[in-house]
Amino acid sequence: MKFIGCLNKSVTLTYIGMIFTLVGIFNLSLNGYLDISIIYFILAGICDLFDGVIARKCKRNELQKKFGIQLDSLVDVISFVVYPVILLYYIWDTTSFLFILVSVFYMICGITRLAWFNINSDDYKDSYQGLPVTYSALIIPILYAIFKRTSLMKIIFPIIYCFMGLLFILNVRMKKPRGIWYIIFGILAVVTIGIIIIW
Repeated sequence: MKFIGCLNKSVTLTYIGMIFTLVGIFNLSLNGYLDISIIYFILAGICDLFDGVIARKCKRNELQKKFGIQLDSLVDVISFVVYPVILLYYIWDTTSFLFILVSVFYMICGITRLAWFNINSDDYKDSYQGLPVTYSALIIPILYAIFKRTSLMKIIFPIIYCFMGLLFILNVRMKKPRGIWYIIFGILAVVTIGIIIIW
């Protein structure tokens, strides 16, 4: 074997999600187009929603399964912990002490949630412990679509980020989405993208 890692089709969607995140960050830094970057954020979330479904349908050995879990968490740190903070900077349009405080709190809670998941993933086959960080790709875009043309946006988003951070580390079980929920999340994503583009 010439390269390290388990590069196979079971992790393809995870890498695609990371690419969406990277393009979204580049778009923000080069053009500042928040609408487009929020759409990339949604697309990264869709990739994460379905990458586990695809991975479970692929034939994998134990090493490939472990690699997939670690890879998914590392990409989640970039896509759903770091990227949302970059989005918050452009939404809030500030580098104030409060912005730093909210961002640090959100990031600490996010990476804590992911680290905890990594060491306990075998215990939670049918449920989550705390809110998964990937739900930020649903919550943030929907609220952005609703409030993007209002003065409330800069008030609501810091509160939402703090609330999400608390939910990440809250010791409660949530059932994993199954069946119809994938369709519902997909419809929500399409509708949110449509509102962002039109409005």
